[in-house]
Amino acid sequence: MAAEASWTRTYRRHRGLLLLIGPCLAYFLVFHYLPMVGLIIAFKDFVMSHGVLASPWNGLDNFVRLFASEDFPRALRNTVLISLLRLSFGFVAPIVLALMLNELRIGWFKRGVQTLTYLPYFFSWVILGGIFLMLLSGDGPANNIVRAAGANPISFLGDDLWFIAVLIAAGIWQSAGYGAVIYLAALAGIDPNLYEAASIDGAGRWQQTLRITLPSLVPTIIVLFILSLGQVLNAGFDQIYNMYNPIVYDVADIIDTYVLRRLIAMDYALATAGGLFKSAVGLVLVVGANWMARRFSDDEYGIW
Repeated sequence: MAAEASWTRTYRRHRGLLLLIGPCLAYFLVFHYLPMVGLIIAFKDFVMSHGVLASPWNGLDNFVRLFASEDFPRALRNTVLISLLRLSFGFVAPIVLALMLNELRIGWFKRGVQTLTYLPYFFSWVILGGIFLMLLSGDGPANNIVRAAGANPISFLGDDLWFIAVLIAAGIWQSAGYGAVIYLAALAGIDPNLYEAASIDGAGRWQQTLRITLPSLVPTIIVLFILSLGQVLNAGFDQIYNMYNPIVYDVADIIDTYVLRRLIAMDYALATAGGLFKSAVGLVLVVGANWMARRFSDDEYGIW
């Protein structure tokens, strides 16, 4: 009875907060957790007329078919390559942008730059993809500048290397501003007295950045890096789907586009196996990175 009374008092005290978080919990329950029941399709010889539960089990046959298929190894290779490039360049860009914004002292200019860099995040890749296709086409503004410089036109979206470069650069441009917001919030929590003491000791802005700012950002960087590892096999389906073409399939075909083709072909079991493989790899990487962060850091950085 005492425990029940305590729970009732807690509920009444935080009722407003519970009502606020209710829709969020309902969203994750309906759209994220309930669909997990369908993951058993990956272990079944799924027949639509039989349904999910009545279809016969076939063990790991779908995963054997997945890795034995002609297109999946290429899709896996491209996914890993694109994800590593995004992680290498895209993870550093928000940190650099946040440090640069933190050094601006003119308030209106700082707010303007932050708004301009943050704005692209709100646009869908359906819109942004169309803009890039127009800008980088054979007769688009980018190639007009190349011609004006006396060089031959560049097939930005038809050459493998150029396509990957455009893909990574466009992704950084779209997401760097949003990622910088988190680091700016972390920078705002640094004690100003540390900078004042360093300035009195003769440290310049560069030394203050190396000795105070970056070390203070380490916990945030580690947590975000661990979380980003969980998305390492998400190479950016929405961006690639709106920008790629058959000419660059060899470097642009990723796991998500492969799964989409399997869904269109109504091979739901194989598509589910591909999605489950992605999730399993992400889980292993997150758990492993979190363990390493806590194992090799004195301050026990990590997300749990």
